[in-house]
Amino acid sequence: MRQYLGYLIPFIDPKIRSWTWEARLLNWLTCVWLIVGLVTLVSASYPESIINNGDGLYIFKRQLIGVGAGIIGFNLMARKPLGQTLKYSPVMVLFFLVLIFATLVPGLGKTTMGASRWIAIGPFSLQPSELIKPFLVLQAAYIFSRWNQLSSKVRLVWMVVFALVLAGILKQPNLSTTGLCGMSLWLIAVAAELPWTKLLTVSIGGISVASLSVAINPYQLDRITSFINPWQDYHNKGYQLIQSLLAIASGSFNGSGFGLSQQKLSYLPIRSTDFIFAVYAEEFGFIGSLLLLSIIIGYGTLALRVAIKCHQTIPRLVAIGSMVFIVGQSLINIAVATGSLPTTGLPLPFFSYGINSIIASLLLAGLLVRVARESNTGEVVQLKQIPLNRRTLTRN
Repeated sequence: MRQYLGYLIPFIDPKIRSWTWEARLLNWLTCVWLIVGLVTLVSASYPESIINNGDGLYIFKRQLIGVGAGIIGFNLMARKPLGQTLKYSPVMVLFFLVLIFATLVPGLGKTTMGASRWIAIGPFSLQPSELIKPFLVLQAAYIFSRWNQLSSKVRLVWMVVFALVLAGILKQPNLSTTGLCGMSLWLIAVAAELPWTKLLTVSIGGISVASLSVAINPYQLDRITSFINPWQDYHNKGYQLIQSLLAIASGSFNGSGFGLSQQKLSYLPIRSTDFIFAVYAEEFGFIGSLLLLSIIIGYGTLALRVAIKCHQTIPRLVAIGSMVFIVGQSLINIAVATGSLPTTGLPLPFFSYGINSIIASLLLAGLLVRVARESNTGEVVQLKQIPLNRRTLTRN
């Protein structure tokens, strides 16, 4: 029974004893991070769920659907050889690219708070910009690792595909996810040791496009200006950040205790998604925040160690990309909640409510664990077979 249970709950799979210690530790850190996130989500979403749905656990129950699907995906990614998973990445990237542009079609895309990022499927919403992340990492790792062996035509085709992915997400509009995906692709290319002239050219182009987006969309500029001095417009543009800072400050050293956050009671906006860290910090205080940061930093350190130990290029690049999406996104989310960066729409992995987000995070974690399992595997080199005769055997 336990053997079959391991397929659904890989964190207790007895076969993990044969994994590398980095893979085992990443496996358990993912489990701990996920459990802490779910506990925090129960507290952050309970008042909101009571008011809007009449069930305090409504959001939590929906999140469990994503967790269930994500754990199955995590299990598949962690068990399946990376080489086999790579075969599906081109098709999946193109599939989600089509869906990203489908969100922009009136009547097909679902618009919430001025952004068209979802496709409604019954009671659920599909967010292609989240689900494409693990496959974007896989395909970028494959393309950049074989950059010098690929023809100019293949290079151009995939550069256009990557550019279309970023353009489609930016058009939704979703500048924060566009920036995160672009940064991940760029760092994977850096790790693949692509020419710096091309990397600098791409980075300058990316910064120019981001600047143009800020100039065209007034709300993005407002986020930057309100981040610099939120108290200048306390009741409007700076309200969200100020409420987040008040929640974090109220946590003091030990925190107010689980479920006792005051800011989540209709004061702090978007408390179950973008600003869930503020609720966590208020309830668990400085000590709890330090422990969470320790988990994130430890996760990133392990991911870097796994990448360094890889004997092959593709697994190393997959580890780098997965780390950027999980650890980098976490640090950006926390920086936003603490007022260190302008407000963005990036969720906190394993914490924020979002079925698509939790599935993508668990898939990326599964990829990282798989790379850790293969990190000690060297590339097999085919040696030319030397024919032996009786004289050679006798002499030896």
